[in-house]
Amino acid sequence: MRIALASPPICPDNAQRLAWLGQLTEAAKMTGASVVCFPESFLPGYRGMGYAESERTPEALEKALAEAQSIAARHHIAIILPMDWYIDGSVYNVAQVIAADGKVLGHQAKVQLDPSEDDWWNPGYTRHIFEADGLVFGIAICHEGFRYPETVRWAARQGAKVVFHPHFSGGNEAGVTLREWGHKDNPYYEKAMQMRALENTIYFASVNYATTYQESGSAIIAPDGTCLVHQQYGEPGITVTDINLGKATGFLANRFKPIG
Repeated sequence: MRIALASPPICPDNAQRLAWLGQLTEAAKMTGASVVCFPESFLPGYRGMGYAESERTPEALEKALAEAQSIAARHHIAIILPMDWYIDGSVYNVAQVIAADGKVLGHQAKVQLDPSEDDWWNPGYTRHIFEADGLVFGIAICHEGFRYPETVRWAARQGAKVVFHPHFSGGNEAGVTLREWGHKDNPYYEKAMQMRALENTIYFASVNYATTYQESGSAIIAPDGTCLVHQQYGEPGITVTDINLGKATGFLANRFKPIG
């Protein structure tokens, strides 16, 4: 099984985002990947990225999702597409799961919001497991995977072999320039990625935007906590690797003994 992460740059409008969606999806398919995951809130862009409010309307988002479905079907690859989404008039931070035939299999809403996001999105209230091309996986969005390890453990205990982790850290305006993935002086994010895999004995696939001042790099972590592959900081592109589903046993996750 081959999986891919797509690290696009921050784009000023949905037209450019959809162009990058098509370009990086095609690149992922050319590597032989079965699924590709994009970073948090890729459509219409994370708050503060300068996108127009007109691109955040229900109609604009539905149109963008339909285009993404066409891209998935055209390249015959599953896409995990984080985006804003309206449910009963309220907006949520979700990751849509699109099958290789273009059908939407469902979505995972971000349940654990960062405190700074309380006025932006409504928190989700359920967690889901998905299956695409024989791969069983869960999704934890940004803050969830970094500070709420329970969200990843839940998926592992439900049989997920991989937890995809779309996130956004850093930006283009100011910050430090990282040089080495996982360095001891880097922000803790990359270390958290390794722990989410190691403590559950599953793969953890974490994807960020390519920005000037990234605080974490896109990476795929093995069930023993080893970083198998990572994207170079600041470089848009695809992070891809083969995974051995037999190694994603969920052994440690399934030894968890809930109290109460």
